[in-house]
Amino acid sequence: MASIRPFTGLRYSSLCGPIDSLTAPPYDVLSQAQRDEYASREPHNVVHLTLPEQHGDDRSKFVKYMRSSTLLNGWRKDGSLKLEDCPVLYRYVQDFSIPGSSEVLRRSSVIALIKVEPYDKGIVLPHEQTFPKHKEDRMRILETTRAHLECIFGLFDDPSGDILAAIQSAPCSESVETHSDEGVTHFLEPITDPGAIQAIVDLMSDKKVWIADGHHRYETALAYREGMGEKSELIPEDFMMMALCSISDPGLVLLPTHRMLKSSSLSKDEILTKLGEVFEMRQTSTTTLMYEIEKIGTDGNRAFGMAFDSGVGYVMTEKSPGSLVSLIQTNDSDELKDLDVSILHQVILQQLLGVKGLEQIAYTRDPEEAANVSEHGAVVSFLMNPPTVDDMKSIATAGEKMPQKSTYYYPKVLSGLVIWSLNDF
Repeated sequence: MASIRPFTGLRYSSLCGPIDSLTAPPYDVLSQAQRDEYASREPHNVVHLTLPEQHGDDRSKFVKYMRSSTLLNGWRKDGSLKLEDCPVLYRYVQDFSIPGSSEVLRRSSVIALIKVEPYDKGIVLPHEQTFPKHKEDRMRILETTRAHLECIFGLFDDPSGDILAAIQSAPCSESVETHSDEGVTHFLEPITDPGAIQAIVDLMSDKKVWIADGHHRYETALAYREGMGEKSELIPEDFMMMALCSISDPGLVLLPTHRMLKSSSLSKDEILTKLGEVFEMRQTSTTTLMYEIEKIGTDGNRAFGMAFDSGVGYVMTEKSPGSLVSLIQTNDSDELKDLDVSILHQVILQQLLGVKGLEQIAYTRDPEEAANVSEHGAVVSFLMNPPTVDDMKSIATAGEKMPQKSTYYYPKVLSGLVIWSLNDF
């Protein structure tokens, strides 16, 4: 089952200044403007590595990846990045509030190396589909830097809570605290005690791991390893860096990702008519749309929100239970068909509105952004409730995958706290 181990990570030294100016969200949630803003904060900000800049006079689009590698090597040589004295695990704690709530939650993970395994072995499992072009970009970064610059996020079963307790109670040598823009406080705490490390490694040895966030990077690491061919012993390419979180952690939060339709051949009235064939439609304000569908979901019923411009929204509920699932004509399991995200893609977008492919769709985790349709160049938005962690587990275990961007585990794992170079294996 899951094979994890401690590692000698690279961390920013005091030469680079405050850690708050050096970290950033993971590469795949940053727009170009956001990337540039983080880059302007400090010449050593991690985005200079994870999202290297393309210059106008570059001879090819691949030059930027070498730029990332050159920076990484330079920062090691000048002491900006410092290697741990010995292999460690890292306790990674995030204190946060869900957007719109004042309640403070805490999520605890352990950052370790995990052996990458093909999905068909059933040890590390995906739960959603990926975009090929994103994997090509991450492969270029990995090939040139020979480093895992960011940490992906995985979940494991822990019904007794024993592993969570072992992570939380393990003695640490120091605590690094930083604050991210969305109001999350992050603590990175190296665990150096050999007994505590071995206890966590042993407890994880019979576990499966579900990829919660970072499918593209995991599949890139797997393809990179497969490119090395058969080896008689373990090599650096067998491993990557992952933050592992217990499904029993009370701070594990899953939020929805809403869809924005950038263009449509249908008018607003035509959209309402087509959706009215299978949904009860109740007009409301877009300002209360998310609250209303959340309340319906809490009561155990299915609901979607639809937002047009001028603050006009609609709460959409199915006319008869099960009627929407019956419209999906695929070989997927009933459980996968029953997900709101499956119904949104296959019934609402594809069948009723005639959306072909994903090019017309934009994604947002912010319900306010989804509700402000015209401000973001869209014609209509669809808001939904998220799947559950149990949904993710069962679908992944059955070997199926949800549509892209079906889940959003909040908060994201911050980039820049620790880096692992394959050269330090």
